[in-house]
Amino acid sequence: MTMAEPPAASDRVLARLMQLHPKRIDLSLDRILRLLARLGDPHEKLPPVIHVAGTKGKGSTVAIMRACLDASGYRVHAYTSPHLVRFHERIRLGGRLIEEDALVAILDECERANRGEPITFFEITNAAAFLAFARVPADIVLLEVGVGGRLDATNVVRHPAVTAITPVSLDHQGFLGDTVAAIAGEKAGILKPGVVGVIAPQPEEAERVIEARAAAIGAPLYRAGKEWQCEASGGGMRYEGAHWRLDLPAPSLLGAHQIVNAGTAIACLEQLSGFALPAAAIAAGLRHIDWPARLQHLERGPLVDMLPAGWEVWLDGGHNPAAGEVLGAVAAGWRDRPLDLIVGMLNTKDAAGFLAPLAAHARALRGVTIPGEDNPLPAEAIVSAAASVGIAAWTAESVEEALRDLIAERDPGRVLICGSLHLCGVVLAKNG
Repeated sequence: MTMAEPPAASDRVLARLMQLHPKRIDLSLDRILRLLARLGDPHEKLPPVIHVAGTKGKGSTVAIMRACLDASGYRVHAYTSPHLVRFHERIRLGGRLIEEDALVAILDECERANRGEPITFFEITNAAAFLAFARVPADIVLLEVGVGGRLDATNVVRHPAVTAITPVSLDHQGFLGDTVAAIAGEKAGILKPGVVGVIAPQPEEAERVIEARAAAIGAPLYRAGKEWQCEASGGGMRYEGAHWRLDLPAPSLLGAHQIVNAGTAIACLEQLSGFALPAAAIAAGLRHIDWPARLQHLERGPLVDMLPAGWEVWLDGGHNPAAGEVLGAVAAGWRDRPLDLIVGMLNTKDAAGFLAPLAAHARALRGVTIPGEDNPLPAEAIVSAAASVGIAAWTAESVEEALRDLIAERDPGRVLICGSLHLCGVVLAKNG
């Protein structure tokens, strides 16, 4: 089975589950708690859980922890979203993607237990993950929040081992609020009394809200820049916390922001009691992080085969203004060849805000409408947003056409396909 050919059985079940609630996102805990009760409360029978919220970097932080725990010999369950190519990517059991037969079985069981009552796709599939995690032995669960935190379906775990909040910025304003402070309040909803909350570097307004929530409920905080530090050092990085002083290699994920994510991950592991994590294993984990579509250099496949000498293609799923700033910082260091952009986005995202930090570095842009997506931002709107921030832009019917246009019209450059994890999934599926 190839990554480009998702299995039909689970696809059919997942398509049915999409019809159980009229909204994809409807933040509440009532529906999933009802279903979990019918399933025997599997969320209460898990190994130790590290629960991670945040606007940017939470998936990378989970991936880094997973790599370090794997390298230390632990069996790791992990739940992340969204997936890029196959739904199976969301549920890792003991370090491996859930098998097709196991996925179909737990989805069927959850569907039967739900009895046709309203529940969102994310809630019922989250319940399926808890069911799988409770039944398959492992040492730890890494649990990534979907949207927000306070009312996210993952927030039914009452006694996690550690919680973490990666950097907070504007995103999902329609569900979480229009200010960084309001969004931080939703993220801080995962903090639990007596459970250490590891806090990545935050804007001042977010930090105030998080600290106030922690004080109100009695959650001790372990904060970047205060209780722990992590920064680039030589060709690697230096971590200093309450117990660990580590000189480590830089994470295999590119970009200065990944130093922040690595620091957050290591701070979580440092606060995890009962686990032996040698420095050598942490270093080995940092060198081998598996997390596609995060400044990923495509080195093989049909898209790469299209490239004449001197061209490169990169992929990144960032999609909000904060992600644009990260990409802009990376692009500022890419001086060896011109940068061209192929951009597809969802219609809920701030295209101009995402593109503005890239404007000083981009030679040209091709806007594409994401194929197979329910709520794509039309290519014309992306081009208009690009023009508004000073990027020369045109539309293209597909990523392949955009790449052909750039190759035909420009001197060799570096092409960055970006703007949406959904678009990255399409590209990875087509590119093998």
